[in-house]
Amino acid sequence: MNRLGRKASETLIEMAPSADGEESNGPLCETLSTAGSEVPSSSEQGLSSTETTLLIPDRQVIDKRHQSKDSIFFRDGVRRIDFVLSYVDDLNKEWEKKLERRKEFESNLQKAGLELETEDKKESEDGKIYFVKIHAPWEVLITYAEVLNIKVPIKENDIPSMVENPLDCMLTPFRLPEKVMHPEPDYFTAPFSKEKQELYLINDESTFFSPSMRNRIVNYILTRCPYGTEEGKKKFGIKRLLNNGTYSAAYPLHDCQYWKKASDPNCDNERYTLYMEWARFLRFYKEQPLDLIRKYYGEKIGIYFAWLGFYTEMLFLAAVVGVICFLYGLFTMDENMSSKEICDPAIGGEIIMCPLCDRECEYWRLNTTCESSEYSHLFDNVATLFFAIFMGIWVTLFLEFWKRRQARLKYEWDLVDFEEEQQQLQLRPEYEAKCTQKKKNPVTQEMEPYLPLTSQAVRFCISGTTVLFWVSLIIASMIAVIVYRLAVYAAFASLMENAQTLQPISGLLTPQLATSVTASCLNFVIIMILNFIYERIAIWITDMEIPRTHMEYENRLTMKMFLFQFVNYYSSCFYVAFFKGKFVGYPGAYTYMFNRWRNEECDPAGCLIELTTQLTIVMAGKQIWGNIQEAIVPWICNWWGRRKARNNPENLYSRWEQDHDLQTFGALGLFYEYLEMVIQFGFITLFVASFPLAPLLALMNNILEIRVDSWKLTTQYRRPVAAKAHSIGVWQEILNGMAILSVVTNAFIVAFTSDMIPRLVYYYAYSESDNSPMSGYINNSLSVFLISDFPERNKPKTNTENFVICRYRDYRYPPDHEKKYLHTMQFWHILAAKLAFIIIMEHVVFIVKFFVAWMIPDVPADVKAKIKREKYLTQKILHEYELEKLKERLCQGDKRATEKEFIATEGRMELSRAM
Repeated sequence: MNRLGRKASETLIEMAPSADGEESNGPLCETLSTAGSEVPSSSEQGLSSTETTLLIPDRQVIDKRHQSKDSIFFRDGVRRIDFVLSYVDDLNKEWEKKLERRKEFESNLQKAGLELETEDKKESEDGKIYFVKIHAPWEVLITYAEVLNIKVPIKENDIPSMVENPLDCMLTPFRLPEKVMHPEPDYFTAPFSKEKQELYLINDESTFFSPSMRNRIVNYILTRCPYGTEEGKKKFGIKRLLNNGTYSAAYPLHDCQYWKKASDPNCDNERYTLYMEWARFLRFYKEQPLDLIRKYYGEKIGIYFAWLGFYTEMLFLAAVVGVICFLYGLFTMDENMSSKEICDPAIGGEIIMCPLCDRECEYWRLNTTCESSEYSHLFDNVATLFFAIFMGIWVTLFLEFWKRRQARLKYEWDLVDFEEEQQQLQLRPEYEAKCTQKKKNPVTQEMEPYLPLTSQAVRFCISGTTVLFWVSLIIASMIAVIVYRLAVYAAFASLMENAQTLQPISGLLTPQLATSVTASCLNFVIIMILNFIYERIAIWITDMEIPRTHMEYENRLTMKMFLFQFVNYYSSCFYVAFFKGKFVGYPGAYTYMFNRWRNEECDPAGCLIELTTQLTIVMAGKQIWGNIQEAIVPWICNWWGRRKARNNPENLYSRWEQDHDLQTFGALGLFYEYLEMVIQFGFITLFVASFPLAPLLALMNNILEIRVDSWKLTTQYRRPVAAKAHSIGVWQEILNGMAILSVVTNAFIVAFTSDMIPRLVYYYAYSESDNSPMSGYINNSLSVFLISDFPERNKPKTNTENFVICRYRDYRYPPDHEKKYLHTMQFWHILAAKLAFIIIMEHVVFIVKFFVAWMIPDVPADVKAKIKREKYLTQKILHEYELEKLKERLCQGDKRATEKEFIATEGRMELSRAM
């Protein structure tokens, strides 16, 4: 193994003497380190462009005045910039305090081994911002690589790749070049140890740790570095310094501009490759370069795009089946007997319906709903049942196959043993700072901070009360929208009857549809407003709880946000699906909300078309608004921030300034991406029986979403700090819960919202025609009411045609029956059939779901074999290394290396082989 290190004879930095006679103030290596300063001047700034030359092995001299500032290296051209801090030197009352904090913080960073270099504000584009560039030397990297248990290569993987599929040639147009898909060889890896450096494949110290590993290590130091004591408490961490304005930004650098390659031959140009091969919309049909995404952004972002891509692939199957079901409804529209009878002037034209509101509404003829009844057949047909069952099974297939895909990624990305690491390493600095009391950890036997139980209880009570209040606020807003629907229906009915301009479309735009559409739009606006406010409330109350680990913080915030969003987005759909038209009463005995507004009735063709309208508006509106927020808003912000610098030449507009002008991809950036997709997942599973085209809309949105997310991450945002994740976390449990709930909701939609069960009961039990079993269904489903029985509160103001009876949608005895206006036996038959259907459908789907889940292993067999093989080979290599070391010690006469120790080591190797 060839190991190349930097030598003092190969790299020499010469610096003109400063005013105080010092050449360098670096803590580790005075020939390489340049200290950061608080208010840089000619004597404090360290290396400057007019004072520095770089001697390289062939003795060429590079004049740094002519070197481009679009670089990811210090001024010496050797040390890589791993992180950048920026601040504005504002002379306000806090200036001195911030100055002291920065001096202390940067001094402690240097004590930790980091090397700093400061760019004076005079060299920045706006002349106001200082930039502190941070480099982690080899000694720091190997120290913290061991602390963070980072896995590094020990041997190239010799396990043969999977056998090629003969059908792979058909997928060639969708493939990316091999160099893009697999940017580096596959290795066997082991956790890094400073004592075993000879074991690892260290060819070049400057490139052994990838940039994402380097910025992760530096971020770990930054989040834990102290900067003084205030109010008797020890203060530390870059997050606090950002919050109090001591620094304005902290970020790692992109490796180049996204639209062109860097001129520096040492630059990998991975950002450019990602943009060209992944982030452009014209590449929407190509696979994603997941290994390159993981290498550049880290595993946490990589696993998100892997999940989103897999979800989109699985949506293709659901979308195809949904389109087939929709086409079935389209092609059988002319065969639908119910809509034929409604549209027939001799049937629907002769049926007089009771008024839909009190006093203001008039009697109306059934055939005025002809068009809406025809369109309702598109979604309310026998294919609805098939699609609901199919989606119940599809959800299970999606979740089970994702577990297998996730297991493969865990192996390929060296995340198999990550769970234990994460519990140990993700202790939040905020928790350490705010928890002043300490107790002994029973596992590590070390003193660590903890939050007393009484404090936890108080914080959870405040948190729970706040969440409950906001959920109640959503329910109150939904009730307000329902009141709006009840209040404006009469107005729409009166307007459409008297407005001559609306007569041509009166058949299509009924008062029910107009009310439903406007209420859905109003509901969507309220959803967006409440969502905007609650996001900030949820973050505040989660911070107040002081979670112990980063994982715990994300899980708590996730549950709060998801609970709120679940109620916020789905409550209106639940109302239309399960409550509207179910508690109406009957003419003369209507039920009222707050004893004032009469409850809504469904269209004679059913409420399913209204549920479809509600679902389409909320789902499509959310997706459109989400893409506007994700793409257009960051682009406008960046354009506004760069408007002065866009004409600057490259040598004046530095790499750190270019990235500084980009938007920040915060710690919760991925959280919002997951939340958006999970809410969409709910739309296409919980209510999919009402809208078979929902998976198609989701598929088209996700194809765009992948490219929008990749585009904004690559071009509009600063490079995020790399983070590890072995799964999608708590979102997996949320998806499992929604998958189970979707079976129940779709069974209830088919039973209670659609007209399928009443039609089947009529077909098999009450039909009077053998030739056309469904003829007479509409007349059978409408009850008779004697107009003279109307109380004064409900009676229309006018009855110009002197109607005697009117019809309404229910199964009740006629006015001349001894059980006048009571439910008929057919009503109870239908109710029993609905309940039986729900029980049967749920059990059938759940049995199939659990059987499929049992049949599909969570971890593929070949992955299990590879994991065992890698563990065996890794242990073998480590044992052989220890044996060689022991032999060397014995040969050198080390008294501590005994023959028994040698025999024990050999025995351990034999045991490992046997295992």
